[in-house]
Amino acid sequence: MSKKDADATAVSSGLYDVEKNDPDSLLVDRSQLSSEDIQGVTMVMAALGRLREAEQLLSEASQRYMKLGRSDMRALHFLIVAQHTNAVVTPSAIASHLGISSASTTKLLDRLEHGGHIVRSPHPTDRRALAITITSETREAAMQTVGRLQAKRFHAAVRLTPQEREVVVRFLQDMTDQIDVRTEEWTSESRPDRL
Repeated sequence: MSKKDADATAVSSGLYDVEKNDPDSLLVDRSQLSSEDIQGVTMVMAALGRLREAEQLLSEASQRYMKLGRSDMRALHFLIVAQHTNAVVTPSAIASHLGISSASTTKLLDRLEHGGHIVRSPHPTDRRALAITITSETREAAMQTVGRLQAKRFHAAVRLTPQEREVVVRFLQDMTDQIDVRTEEWTSESRPDRL
C-alpha cells in the first residue's frame, strides 16, 4: 500500500472518531467521559455512518435500476403505500409529501407518465382533481428489487427484544432531534450571507 493510500485509509477510519474530528473539544466536552465511553460512542457513530453509506448505495442502485431520480423514486414509494392502503393520491398530496412546488410536481408527473410509471385518471369523488396511481409493471419491478432489499431491515429489528427496540427508537429519535436543521439559523435559505 502506498503512503497516499495508507493516509487515506487512516483518515477514513477516523471519520467518526470524536477525538479526530474535535481534538480540542471545541464541539463536544469530553472532560467527564472515560476513554471507554468515547470509544463506545465512536463505534456507534461509525455504525451509523456505515448504515448511511449502505442506504446511499441502495438508493443510487435503485435509481439506476429504475432509471429514475430521487424524487421520482420517493413519489413511486408513496404511490405504492397509498395503493396498499386504498388511499387516493392527488398531485397536491405528492407535492406535499415531496415538499416541492405544484410546477415541479407537474414536471415530475409528466416524466413518470411518459416513462409508463404512473397513470393520471379522474378523481373518484372530486371532479376538479386527478388521481395518480402507479402502474402494475412499475409497482412489481420496485417491489421485487428495491422493496425486497429494503424489507430486509425488518429482520434486523425483529432480532431485537422489545426493550432493545425501545432503546433503539429512543436513541434514533434523540439523534434526529439533535440534528434537526429547522432550529439552526445558519441553515435558513433566506440568509444573504450563506456560504
